[in-house]
Amino acid sequence: MKKTLFTLAITTFMAGTILTGCQNSSKKEEVALDNVEDARENLDEAKEELSDARKVATEEEWNAFKASTNATIAENEMRIAEMKASMKKTGKSIDDEYAQKIDILEQKNNDIKAKIETYKNDASSDWEAFKQEYNRDMDELGQALKNLTVDNK
Repeated sequence: MKKTLFTLAITTFMAGTILTGCQNSSKKEEVALDNVEDARENLDEAKEELSDARKVATEEEWNAFKASTNATIAENEMRIAEMKASMKKTGKSIDDEYAQKIDILEQKNNDIKAKIETYKNDASSDWEAFKQEYNRDMDELGQALKNLTVDNK
């Protein structure tokens, strides 16, 4: 009888412990899932805020960018004017192709200048994308100006 009572007591204790332990695990799991969902929502909100902050340039950043851009555009305009002047000074019949290339470069420079003038620095514009596009365009224009003045002879 003692053995049966002892076995019954141990079995009851183990069953109680297991059932109690399962309930705690499920409660812990629910709390953990809630925490994970809250963390994901906070992460999404933080990403949106960061994205919004990157899309709009600060006033100082925009003014510095615009001043730098205007200086670069003015430099390109002077280089193009020098190429046109050197074309007239030589007295040689310059290739129509060379003159057309100069005109194309001048047009590209004017297009970039127009982009800067028409860009609106507000929440509807993507500042990072604009800067990347501008830098790519300026690199291409600078390379084209450099390649045009290289003498391949």
